[in-house]
Amino acid sequence: MREWIETNGLGGYASLSSKGSLLRKYHGLLIASLQPPSQRWMIVSNCLDAIETPAGPISLVDKTPVFSWDLFPRFHYRINDLLITKTFFQVYEKNMTGIRYEIKTSDPVMLRHTPVVNFRHIYDLCDHKHCYHINQEILEGQVRVQADALSTPLLMMLDDASYQIDEHWRHVHYPIDEKRHDACEEYVMQTGRFEKHIPESLTYHLLFSLADEVDTVDAEELYEQTLSRRKDLVESVNLPTQATPLLVSADRFVVKKGQWRSLIAGYHWFSDWGRDTLIALPGCTLVPGRFMDARAILFGFHQYCKNGLIPNTFDDRTGEAAYNTVDASLWFVDRVFQYMKYTNDTDFLISMFTTIQSIIEHYMKGTDHGIGMDVDYLISHDPGLTWMDVKMADHYPTPRSRKAVEIQALWYNALRIASVCARYLGLTDEYEEIAYQVKRHFVNSYDKQYDVIDTRDVSCRPNKIFLVSLDFPMISPSLQKEIVSDVRDQLVTIFGLRTLAADDDCYLGSYLGNYHRDLAYHNGTVWPWLLGPYLTAFVKVHKQKKKWRQFALESYLDPMFRVFGRLWDGSIPEIFDGDPPYAPRGCMNQAWSVAEILRAWVEDILQRRPVYERNFLLNKVRV
Repeated sequence: MREWIETNGLGGYASLSSKGSLLRKYHGLLIASLQPPSQRWMIVSNCLDAIETPAGPISLVDKTPVFSWDLFPRFHYRINDLLITKTFFQVYEKNMTGIRYEIKTSDPVMLRHTPVVNFRHIYDLCDHKHCYHINQEILEGQVRVQADALSTPLLMMLDDASYQIDEHWRHVHYPIDEKRHDACEEYVMQTGRFEKHIPESLTYHLLFSLADEVDTVDAEELYEQTLSRRKDLVESVNLPTQATPLLVSADRFVVKKGQWRSLIAGYHWFSDWGRDTLIALPGCTLVPGRFMDARAILFGFHQYCKNGLIPNTFDDRTGEAAYNTVDASLWFVDRVFQYMKYTNDTDFLISMFTTIQSIIEHYMKGTDHGIGMDVDYLISHDPGLTWMDVKMADHYPTPRSRKAVEIQALWYNALRIASVCARYLGLTDEYEEIAYQVKRHFVNSYDKQYDVIDTRDVSCRPNKIFLVSLDFPMISPSLQKEIVSDVRDQLVTIFGLRTLAADDDCYLGSYLGNYHRDLAYHNGTVWPWLLGPYLTAFVKVHKQKKKWRQFALESYLDPMFRVFGRLWDGSIPEIFDGDPPYAPRGCMNQAWSVAEILRAWVEDILQRRPVYERNFLLNKVRV
């Protein structure tokens, strides 16, 4: 089952199946962000089209369109000599969805468009009729729909058409939600119908906008502006055409957040998450050359730093920050460094360095959630704070408490970054000695490939790959090779890395089964984003040699791209089943899935390295 998505840079989106149907409660034509990028509301569920003929109406709902993607999702219908192409787009930084109809006909025809609306938060369902009431006002060229559930009206705009009010409720069933054992039934409202006479071949637009008032709109100009922006995004990066879907997909996650920027963690239901945003930042902003966006994202998160912690999540309803993560702060330090490698923006580093110092100081002295440096200089922490953070009531399926391996890798990496940056800025280096002690104690205790150090957990999980992939590894080249080999043999699949080796007693090869899905989330389920650090590590241990980079492309990326096919819009799901045929699960498009695969392809396989990387990694400093 293929889905498509269009986004607006605010957190809002439009998304349906490739047949134009609603398969999830998150599917719809206009999902608006009321407080970007959060408070997302379902406004327009769908628009049902029909053709009026002498023999009666022909509903396009009953026809299976030919789906295509060429910078935009398109549906193609052929009925006798009539060809209809529907192109869906969202206007950048506006809660507005457009449907562009291209009609090719030799005879006059009448088209009917029936909007179906819904006024609810994306997490909710209207599980009964009359859960809201609407008032419609027919104006010249537009219909204003005011719902009592929302203060801002919906505007439906179609030039040279008549509109007839015909309100009634429709029952909808969402099969994907049913498979996920989620609520899957609701009622949506049909508002009426537009009728447009088509005397000859022409192009026109139906627009849906959440706005108090819209001035005269040139719909074709809005479409051309959207198309031009998208082409510029792709052409400015100068990558192989095969990368176009990934570049377009990466753009979907970059959103406005007050006066700053952030990244939506995944569509449809994730808001902007600290860890996810920071991991996805290089692929979504630095690789495409969007340095001002990267700067704005980092500056925004720096303002949220509290007790040395960067937020893990922001509630979609309230925007409230939650600080329950041990690694987001360490990823923040690394991402400031990645930004510097691309830009050499000294002024920005000066403004960020106090936050870097605060993070390290709090981690050394101890901060919330049991996060703090132990007597062996390694970072200890409570359960459920790493990226494997699922909690079921009071139970953690993957607790990983005390000293998870990737946290130690990130901690050492952060200290080395702070050391390099301090000398770069002409400041006293207070971090090199601490980094040395971390490395010494870690190497002494890491006599096996542990996932959690102090508990001596030797479960084969992908977290050890960060001992190799980060800029400053603390283990020997020979051990790096062993880790890459072990991950390759036990965890790598066509779509990413398993979260647990298949021969482990706790392994669950299917995300959905006769158990709660969260049990499988990090116990076998495949995560595509992990392919990014794996590719980085693989290329690193093979000394960036061309033949091994080509091997990585042909072995790890090309097979996945072939499965996605020529109609692929760049979306990469959050997760896949651990067992063949690796069914896609979770969010249909996840930021770090897209970003890390794009980043590793460009930086590691194509070897398009950051311009100023050697200045920092070779410890060249400018006082």
